[in-house]
Amino acid sequence: MRSALSSPAAKTGLEARLVVAPDLTRLPLAQLQAMRQAGREIVDMYRVLKKAELNIVGEVLRDSLNRGETFYEFNHYPDDDVYDRESHAQYYYHAHRSEAGEHGHFHCFLRPKGMPVGVSPIEYPATDPWPQGDEALSHLVAIAMDGYGFPTTLFTTNRWVTAEAWYPAEQVIRMLDHFVIDHAFPSLPVNRWISAMFVLYRPHIEALLQKRDEIVWTWAEAHPGEDVFEDRELDITSQMDISVEDTLWMVELALAGR
Repeated sequence: MRSALSSPAAKTGLEARLVVAPDLTRLPLAQLQAMRQAGREIVDMYRVLKKAELNIVGEVLRDSLNRGETFYEFNHYPDDDVYDRESHAQYYYHAHRSEAGEHGHFHCFLRPKGMPVGVSPIEYPATDPWPQGDEALSHLVAIAMDGYGFPTTLFTTNRWVTAEAWYPAEQVIRMLDHFVIDHAFPSLPVNRWISAMFVLYRPHIEALLQKRDEIVWTWAEAHPGEDVFEDRELDITSQMDISVEDTLWMVELALAGR
């Protein structure tokens, strides 16, 4: 008989979903160099925005606020999301987790036309139909922001949160390099920043996605007969606190060790 602490339910609590930052010293030299360059790009975007008394979040909300519109929770900003027709990467910003101490967060996706060859959603007896065709997008990661426009947390979510199709972690990891927003809407600094975040935090996002799948299937084992992907009790599937400055420092230390 399982003890309470070793049961699946005990292994899916919020504490179990927290992910520790990976050991960067084990990464290939080329990846560390790319991460350093991405970190410098992020810091440079902060620099140019600060000179105009702007920040990442303010840039995303700018058009809406300039029209005198109220910032509403759950609304997408910008209205029709940000989509790159070449990479088929997509993101939007919204807010609904003020109790978590954040201003809002970016949800980042990749659509099927931008996915690597050979990936496909898992086969699962879903109780709520999953999107099909070009709508069968994959949620890659969410980036939580504070009130000053800086990232504080990376996290992943259950399927029902973003109405995605569900791809296994190893396939979503293959998609990460394809997330690039290479145009100027709604803001060139924001798009360069979010694209660089995927490079700087590539190993961290990999760890989050692996934990995501672990939590989902452990939860499913603990709730037999239920559709785990529609369970409103399971929303955040993995989470990691971040600091760009600290991460860039760890990259520099790993490079110095070479």
